[in-house]
Amino acid sequence: VQLQASGGGLVQAGGSLRLSCAASGRSFSSYAMGWFRQAPGLEREFVAAISWRSDSTYYADSVKGRFTISRDNAKNAVYLQMSSLKPEDTAVYYCAADNTRGVVNRDWRWYEYWGQGTLVTVSS
Repeated sequence: VQLQASGGGLVQAGGSLRLSCAASGRSFSSYAMGWFRQAPGLEREFVAAISWRSDSTYYADSVKGRFTISRDNAKNAVYLQMSSLKPEDTAVYYCAADNTRGVVNRDWRWYEYWGQGTLVTVSS
């Protein structure tokens, strides 16, 4: 699976952005998908994840209620709708695919495939 993230940019605090992740490969629909982020000098952290059937979603406490993850298997795409953005949301955001059956992991080390990252900058 190859992943291509897009949609990042500069936004003012309180604004919104929608990140997209386009996937190639016939097995996309069988993968759980996740979004992670990494700010300068900090470790990569979990943001959100969604099961292959979209019946389970998980969020980091820091984004719960502000971010929404979704996917469209027919389009081989996963999205992250981000609202009420804060300066502390500034980071490079990565989409990732995990082929672990029956589990939606929040630990980035389980994810086998990664996009190149898209930068989100939230100004105060």
